[in-house]
Amino acid sequence: MIHPNDIRLFLEVVDAGSFSRVAAQRRTVQSHISRQVIALEQACGAPLFRRTGRGVVLTDFGEYVEKQVRGWLRGSDELFDTIRQTSAVPMGEVRIGALPSAAHPLLTHLFQQLDSRYPAIKLNVREGQGDELDALLDIGSVDMAILFRYQAPTGSDETWLATANTYLVSSPDCPPTQEETMDFRQLKGLPLVLPRRPAHWRAILDETARSQGFTLQPVIEADSLRLQKEAVATSRRVHAVLGPFAIDDEIRSGRLRAIRIINPDLKRYVTLALPKQGNLTQAGKVVAKMIEETVRGWNHDLSPL
Repeated sequence: MIHPNDIRLFLEVVDAGSFSRVAAQRRTVQSHISRQVIALEQACGAPLFRRTGRGVVLTDFGEYVEKQVRGWLRGSDELFDTIRQTSAVPMGEVRIGALPSAAHPLLTHLFQQLDSRYPAIKLNVREGQGDELDALLDIGSVDMAILFRYQAPTGSDETWLATANTYLVSSPDCPPTQEETMDFRQLKGLPLVLPRRPAHWRAILDETARSQGFTLQPVIEADSLRLQKEAVATSRRVHAVLGPFAIDDEIRSGRLRAIRIINPDLKRYVTLALPKQGNLTQAGKVVAKMIEETVRGWNHDLSPL
């Protein structure tokens, strides 16, 4: 018997053109993917793929099967979406793309609320940065995304959640963070830990520095928010440029301290972005509304504790 998951795997291999790429995407070994495809071929009664030196290509029979199953799978997905949307009880999986700094406490609180009020709704949370989250939303890999914008949202497909200023972050006894604010130009010459290019936030920081006649001096470049904070917390000379939600716990515990950067302020807007095309399921609508109501109740702060 052929299972819909077998069909999904078959189409993943078709799109990737390689067992190894699909194995990497699914975080498994190539032999596992190969065995599943062979089992599907046996169930279908003929080979679906022809192996080449660069991967796999469809056989004539495989091309016929692909045309048939894509339409069938699309129709079955639409059918189940309709069933879920018309269900009296919101249920099903809701996929959320989120900034790492938004994962806690916001999504932790969301899970607790869903667990008590809507236990049939399951969360699937994927962390990422702005451009990545936008891409996931565009291709339908997530149902909604919590991300940064550099201008306040105006469209109906995005809702403003919170506003984040920018801070120079250092260890508690580091001299440059003894005042309440500092001008951006005071970053000149400071050893910094910065996100790797081509991150959008890094590009904005670099461009702002150039507009003021200097170049930022990174001693560490890292995408990992945790690594950035650890590098700062364990050094008296290294600094980071971060938003408040990323460092809230460390500020409260006294492990880090921060000073707000002004002139310019470099504000970022945290938004809840929904798909530009396509409707949310009933479960998705519940989750989106709960996120908006939670942040509104927290006075538009992602770290209200």
